[in-house]
Amino acid sequence: MKTKKILVLCTGNSCRSQIAEGYLRYFAGDKAIIYSAGVETHGVNPRAIATMQEDGIDISMHTSNNMDEYRDIDFDYVITVCDNARERCPFFPSSAQKFHHNFPDPAKAVGTEEEIMDQFREVREMIKRYAENFVKENL
Repeated sequence: MKTKKILVLCTGNSCRSQIAEGYLRYFAGDKAIIYSAGVETHGVNPRAIATMQEDGIDISMHTSNNMDEYRDIDFDYVITVCDNARERCPFFPSSAQKFHHNFPDPAKAVGTEEEIMDQFREVREMIKRYAENFVKENL
């Protein structure tokens, strides 16, 4: 069976798509190669790294990539995790099946450090459930 290639797209490839990449890798194992990218690159958010570490997944070595770097890869699936990415990337040159789920952006959270981290954890749990279900249904 051919290993599937999955691209997760977000605006800045710093939070949601990074968390999704981490969980998709975790749940898919060797059934898929996971990439994530943004329509811009903002660097990996330190709070995204911290919240994933709390759940035992290390994304500290991830890089923030621009979707243009992956133009030549023939993806099986493209998942947009925010409306902005879907609007700005309506056409990706491949026969990939497209999926979309608009997750809230934890990077926009305000309040104390603890309140902000709670929002990161909340979004992390939403993405974790989504990634687990995606792998069960599609791989």
